[in-house]
Amino acid sequence: MGNQLELLEAEALKLTAGERAAFAQLLLASLDEDSEIEEAWAAETERRIADIESGVSQVIPIADALAQVRAALK
Repeated sequence: MGNQLELLEAEALKLTAGERAAFAQLLLASLDEDSEIEEAWAAETERRIADIESGVSQVIPIADALAQVRAALK
């Protein structure tokens, strides 16, 4: 296995910086063992964005949100 890793490393280092970055991203993504969680978060994010854009949910400035939390904790 060591030989294969060394060969792969040597070949990878021949790639351009952009190609190496893309390859690294692919390798890191392959380590993700629970893509269902990632998909669920992506769907939730899309749902929340849609709610905000449609007016179902409203956003408030972070300073106001923190003030509300602080007041509730007193």
